Amino acid sequence: MSEETKQPTEETPETQAGPETETSQTEETVEKAEKAAKGKKKKEKSYTFTREQVEQMELAAKQLESVKDQFVRQTAEYENYRKRTTKEKENIYQDAKADTIKAFLSVYDNLERAAASEGGEDSPHKKGLEMIFQQYKDILAKLGVTEIKAKGQSFDPEKMNAVMHIDDENFGENEVAQVFQAGFELNGKVIRHAIVQVAN
Repeated sequence: MSEETKQPTEETPETQAGPETETSQTEETVEKAEKAAKGKKKKEKSYTFTREQVEQMELAAKQLESVKDQFVRQTAEYENYRKRTTKEKENIYQDAKADTIKAFLSVYDNLERAAASEGGEDSPHKKGLEMIFQQYKDILAKLGVTEIKAKGQSFDPEKMNAVMHIDDENFGENEVAQVFQAGFELNGKVIRHAIVQVAN
């Protein structure tokens, strides 16, 4: 046998925590936690209130709820007021725009009649009138004004005024045979009814 095997091996003492030491450590930890909790409980202050103080607190809570309710209502009322006034302003603007355009429609009628009654196709005067008339139509279109299509359409009392009635087999029932004055709409709202002649 060699020297190493002859010498007995020295065991190093290991500290093993047996079940008894683990239990004692757990108990110590629990005791410390309980003491800390008791210390905290002692530090917490308790308050006592008189009946008058409780009534005052309840009254203050009711007043706070009332003020909150008033605030919510006034906020809602203001929002409704803001929306209503915005809509009213928009309507006032649209009405003023419609009234202004309506005043200029007589110029449209005169330009239309002048362009139709002027001399031959090659006349420079007629070409000038047609160009002015076209420019006028373009301006109206940019403003959102559209002419009501009436001739050859079925009579619509919402958009047309019938001033004459004829019996003619060439036209269908309640068909517009002739337009005496053009009608116009502004963004879908009639600002001037078309004056028409209705057949059958």
